[in-house]
Amino acid sequence: MYMEFVQQNITWVMLAVVSGGMLLFQTLRGGGDNITIADATLKLNREDALVIDVRETHEWDRGHIPNARHIALGQVGKRMHEIEKFKNRPIIVVCASGNRSSGACGMLKRAGFEQVFNLAGGVGAWSEAGLPVTTKH
Repeated sequence: MYMEFVQQNITWVMLAVVSGGMLLFQTLRGGGDNITIADATLKLNREDALVIDVRETHEWDRGHIPNARHIALGQVGKRMHEIEKFKNRPIIVVCASGNRSSGACGMLKRAGFEQVFNLAGGVGAWSEAGLPVTTKH
């Protein structure tokens, strides 16, 4: 009975397995805690959080959160020294959707950063919420 269901719905079963695996992978690689847009704005306004945008330069140039620092994901390890002085401050890491930033969160946590948060939905969710985005460097 179950095998028949699986055979008839193999595409959906495989989709469920792959998406579950991706969620498990992100959990195991130790990214930061996901943070909502509302909680992120509170951390920015009340705790002077630092925003690090890990998107590629062409994405950054199209628009980013004001006052964010741009460190592309592939450069985080090499440029860690630039943000060492912020180890005790909340750090909100963003990308386009929240996937790449999760990996950067893991790197920062392993480097001893105490309060690392992954912006759920990334810059896309930020701009959809009507919050400011700038192209100024």
